[in-house]
Amino acid sequence: MSVFDVLQERGFIKQVVHEEELKKILSTEKIAAYVGFDPTADSFHAGHLVSIMGLTHLQRAGHKAIAIVGGGTGMIGDPSGRTELRQMLTKEKIAYNVSQLKNQLSRYLDFSDDRAVMENNADWILPLNYVDFLREIGIHFSVNRMLTAECFRSRMERGLTFIEFNYMLLQAYDFLMLYRKHGCILQLGGDDQWANILAGADLIRRVERKEAYGITWPLLTTASGKKMGKTEAGAVWLDSKRTSVYDFYQYWRNTDDADVERFLGLFTFLPMDEVRRLGALKDQEINEAKRILAFEVTKLAHGEEEAEKAQSTADALFAGAGSEQALPSTKIKIGDYPKGIALLDLLVLTGLAPSKKEGRRLIEQGGIKVNQNTVDDVKTVISLEDFLDRSLLLRKGKKTHHRIEVI
Repeated sequence: MSVFDVLQERGFIKQVVHEEELKKILSTEKIAAYVGFDPTADSFHAGHLVSIMGLTHLQRAGHKAIAIVGGGTGMIGDPSGRTELRQMLTKEKIAYNVSQLKNQLSRYLDFSDDRAVMENNADWILPLNYVDFLREIGIHFSVNRMLTAECFRSRMERGLTFIEFNYMLLQAYDFLMLYRKHGCILQLGGDDQWANILAGADLIRRVERKEAYGITWPLLTTASGKKMGKTEAGAVWLDSKRTSVYDFYQYWRNTDDADVERFLGLFTFLPMDEVRRLGALKDQEINEAKRILAFEVTKLAHGEEEAEKAQSTADALFAGAGSEQALPSTKIKIGDYPKGIALLDLLVLTGLAPSKKEGRRLIEQGGIKVNQNTVDDVKTVISLEDFLDRSLLLRKGKKTHHRIEVI
C-alpha cells in the first residue's frame, strides 16, 4: 500500500488537490510534505493529533516530514474557523511556545539525519518588505476569489480585519518558501485549511511553474457532538503539567463506543485488521478496545512507562484496589490548616470544582467521595485524621480521581 492508501484507509482523507497525480507520486517517489501549527500555546492538545499522526505516517513511508510553526503568521492569527480576532502574542511568547512544541513533536517524528525538520516561518516573514511582498506575491491573488473562501465569508458578518485578510497570502508564501528550500510539494491540514492550501498550490504553479498538492482531513467531533480534544474542563493537552498523564489516559479510555474504531485508526499505529476487530466488539467487550486505545495513544504522547502507570492506576481503581501512582495530585501543608480544610475549598483547590457553588451542587447530588466514602454534607471539614499514610483520595463522579498529599 502507498501512504495515500494508508491515510485513506485510516480515515485521514477529506479533500485532495490533484488526487490521481498525487497518488502516483506518493507511490513512486519520495517527497517532502508539511503541516503547519499555530504556536498559540506552549503545548499541543488532542485536537492536533490528527495532523501530527498524518505527518508521521508520511515519514514512516520514507517521505520527508516538515513541521512548520507559525512564529510569523502567529503574530496575526488564522481567521479560519473563527468568529472573532485571535489574541496576538508577543515575539518572546511565540519563541518560547515554538521551543516547547518541537519537544513534543520529537515523540512522534524522527528529526535525525534530516528525516524531519522544524521550520519557523518567522525566519522569512518578519524580515519581509511589505511593498516588495505585494509586488512579488500579492499580484497573484484575486480579492474577489479570496472573498469566496469560507474562512473569510464566515468572518465578514462580524467584520474581517485587514491584518487577517493577509493571512492567506502569508500561508501561501510559506508553501512557496518550503518548496524553494526543501522541494516541498505537499501540504496537509484540517479541512478548514482547504482554501489556504489551494492558494499555496496555486502560488507555486504561478511563480515556479510547478505543480503542488494538498490533502485535508476531516475536522473531528466525537459521537456526542463535542469538538475533538475538548472536555467540560477544557482542552486535553499533551503537556503533563497541563493535563496529567492519568487524565490524558482517562480521556481516551472514556471514548464513546461509536468512536472507538475511528479513533484507533487515526490515533494509533495498530494494523487495520486489529483496528477493525477491536471496533467490532460490543457491550462490555468494547471496554478492552477502549483500554487498548487509551494505552496506545498515551504511549505515543508520554512513553510506555507512563502509559503503563496510568493504565495500572485506572485498572486498580476500577477494581477497587486503590492504587494511586499515576493520579493527578495536589500537595498541601497541613500546618496551614490547623482547624482542617473545608471540603468545598479542597474541591476548588484541586480543580475538581470550578467554584464553591459547583462544589455544593456536586456534594448535594452525591457526586463526591472522600476515601471511597460518599459525602453529603456541604459543611464537611477535612482534618489530618482523614489522611491515610498522609494521603487522601477524592473522587468526582465515577471516573475523576485526585490525590491530596500532606507535606
